[in-house]
Amino acid sequence: MTLIKSISGIRGTIGGQAGEGLTPADILKFTVAFGNWIKTRSGKNKIVVGRDARISGEMVRNLVVGTLQSIGIDVVDLGLSTTPTVEVAVPAENAGGGIIITASHNPKQWNALKLLNEKGEFINDADGKEVLSMADNDTFDYADVDQLGKISFDDSYLQKHIDMILALPLVDVAAIRKANFKVVIDCVNSSGGIFVPALLDALGVTTVDKLYCEPDGHFPHNPEPLPENLVALASEVKAKGADLGIAVDPDVDRLCFVCEDGNMFGEEYTLVAVADYVLANTKGNTVSNLSSTRALRDVTQRHGGTYHASAVGEVNVVNQMKATNAVIGGEGNGGVIYPELHYGRDALVGIALFLSHLAKSGKTVSALRASYPEYYISKNKITLTEDMDIDALMSKVRERYIDTDHSTIDGLKIDFENEWVHLRRSNTEPIIRIYSEGSSETVAANLANKIITDIKEVLNGK
Repeated sequence: MTLIKSISGIRGTIGGQAGEGLTPADILKFTVAFGNWIKTRSGKNKIVVGRDARISGEMVRNLVVGTLQSIGIDVVDLGLSTTPTVEVAVPAENAGGGIIITASHNPKQWNALKLLNEKGEFINDADGKEVLSMADNDTFDYADVDQLGKISFDDSYLQKHIDMILALPLVDVAAIRKANFKVVIDCVNSSGGIFVPALLDALGVTTVDKLYCEPDGHFPHNPEPLPENLVALASEVKAKGADLGIAVDPDVDRLCFVCEDGNMFGEEYTLVAVADYVLANTKGNTVSNLSSTRALRDVTQRHGGTYHASAVGEVNVVNQMKATNAVIGGEGNGGVIYPELHYGRDALVGIALFLSHLAKSGKTVSALRASYPEYYISKNKITLTEDMDIDALMSKVRERYIDTDHSTIDGLKIDFENEWVHLRRSNTEPIIRIYSEGSSETVAANLANKIITDIKEVLNGK
């Protein structure tokens, strides 16, 4: 059993003993702390709640909603929803915050509480630490019977979210309808099975072949939208002669595409393609995290903008976007953040912008992909002992590259002329994650191996 307490919420496997898994006791403890933090911070007694379709979702939802009622907080329950939909609902409801019940791309045994502030954005580091501290103190008063919170059910945000997307100037429904796209979708049997077909219908896509769109939480494959998990989607795209395949994760904040020939568009290139379209129509800057592809920088500079890198984590990307007035940003895991709609990863707006781009380009998906700089990322890790001083180790590796362009805002990123490598310590394990990117798979792998050799030499005192 696993329980991970982080600044943005609590995540764990269902079952086990309190403090070791995501049990009712843990859910109550953190919900009470967050609810009281919201009341103190915003002075509002309203929180929006939504969930993905995973098997434990209803159970966790019942505990969360009942707990919020017990401390006098009114709940707007969106039912089956998406992370970005809850994010747009929080300010629309003038609520003090939001809770999304989802473990994102984690397998079915996991669930989590994602925590939002009054803007519908993930709480930041300082706020997260305050909530965790409050949960540890666990000295709260509960409401008297006449002050219990009330529940209202609202299933209108599916349409409201879609209407907000359709109203965006860069979403060209006429062009999409004219293109007459034939699309295959894989929604991993979660809430995307409701939201993605509804969006495509509103965009004028009439031929949609649905894979795994029954929102029953029985994931047919590992729910993370990586190439090795999208074999069925790729096969169906080719078999149906479709123009493209679309895959989302269980809470619909990550987005990946499959080309018409069954090859992967690449999750790193979801943001690149959408940014290319946005920047062609809106001059400005971009942001992604340090572990994302350099292709976004290249595309940004081609359009006359400036690219900025942030520490890994959606809240860090959002903060950097605000600081640099970025018009588009996100993460290389298929996360698109379009601030004209809201500051959160949103696969739905990503789909609308990508299809607008594709329709206007007149290209096939594979041809569009070929128009972008070609980079390859290698993802590795090295396991260390529990007592290892990882910060000191990273400092010694940095000394070896002191004369090379590098950043220490999140671990150590070393930027060479044609490639880069990023070393980050894990927040949950005694490991260092090593991401490298180069012009080929071999170049990226060789760079990662070189850094791994450096680490081993440092450990051996060389």
